[in-house]
Amino acid sequence: MTPIQAQSLPAILKGKDLLAQAKTGSGKTAAFGIGILHNLEPQEYKMQALVLCPTRELADQVSKELRRLARAIPNTKILTLCGGVPTAPQYASLEHQPHIVVGTPGRILQHLQKGSLKTNSLTMLVLDEADRMLDMGFSEDIMQIIDMTPSKRQTLLFSATYPDEIKYISDTIQKDPVDVRVEASHENKKIKQVFYEIQKGERTKTLVTALKHYRPESSVIFCNRKQQCKELAEELWQQGFHVLALHGDLEQRERDQVLVQFSNKSSSILIATDVAARGLDIKDLQAVINFELSPDPEVYIHRIGRTGRAGNEGLALSLFMPSEAPKVTKIEEYLKTSVNIEKLTSLKPRENFRLSPPMVTLCINAGRKDKIRAGDILGALTKNTNLPGKQIGKIDLFDNIAYVAVERPIAKQALKILTEGKIKGRKFRVRKLR
Repeated sequence: MTPIQAQSLPAILKGKDLLAQAKTGSGKTAAFGIGILHNLEPQEYKMQALVLCPTRELADQVSKELRRLARAIPNTKILTLCGGVPTAPQYASLEHQPHIVVGTPGRILQHLQKGSLKTNSLTMLVLDEADRMLDMGFSEDIMQIIDMTPSKRQTLLFSATYPDEIKYISDTIQKDPVDVRVEASHENKKIKQVFYEIQKGERTKTLVTALKHYRPESSVIFCNRKQQCKELAEELWQQGFHVLALHGDLEQRERDQVLVQFSNKSSSILIATDVAARGLDIKDLQAVINFELSPDPEVYIHRIGRTGRAGNEGLALSLFMPSEAPKVTKIEEYLKTSVNIEKLTSLKPRENFRLSPPMVTLCINAGRKDKIRAGDILGALTKNTNLPGKQIGKIDLFDNIAYVAVERPIAKQALKILTEGKIKGRKFRVRKLR
């Protein structure tokens, strides 16, 4: 068990309320998931557990993990209810009430107010990434949802950081919660942390130099504002980097596409704000770069914790101006150690270096609703062609659209095969994403 599981599961299984602080990737989903399934009555088709998440991506991730854990319990119905998608299919799914619902506060509240979601059998409420839900302005929605749930219930509250508002919400909605804190800093020495002091106007230039020096195959660059994300993405594109931006102005379909391209290695760099990146589960992330430091040292810890996972080595680079030195001091106080500040002259960029992603994404205008499966796409690409399956990467399916990653040298050939051929006996429009 991970530390959060070992410390929280005994209390959860005893039916106690829980207030837990744990970072993303700590294994908390399995902790509350086991608790939910332990008390589930599968023969009763009523909502027995509700999990609130800040973003659709995190809700999808939690649902997948719960389904994996529930494989041994036949006929367990888990439903994801999030905004940014049509409500009609959700209403249809709710005609037969699910056992477990995972969703975002706005859409959950909408279903509760319409009466399509009923809470009279609810025994467990989970607030996952509660601090980020507050940051995103969901506080009022959450309190309205809680008012519509039975007072006799088990409430689990998970948060990566611990602002005063979390304590207030806990005092308001929980009964004698067990308080569990898992050390937020990264005790493993797998993450190499390097800070660079820069002067005004040098931020982007230093970032480019660092990218050309370290040459990470995949990196997330954190900005504090969404406008900064957009501007930096444009600047890096102009300098020949394949970069994508993730921020609050994107529509859900655009957001899905960005995450697909980055996770399937069709883009090397993702620029994001903290809110937009919350809940992302990206494996093999080689570097995290703080284009700007957050004033909160816990956010710094949370950012860099996305690299160096599962025993891999990670790299965390941070840029700061002399006026931002107090932020560095706060991080040192939080880590209880001094940080490594290196001179800019230590960066030796490789001349004419281009960071090209190894894969290209092809977008197919068909998805689950067209009864398309990953195997159908793989078959269309490899059957009666000379394309080896090992050159085809991740396949992502959505309701009305599908994405397939292929190695860059075969992208044109793969596009031609899918455009001129058929998938499951039918022709669909296919295009290459930039």
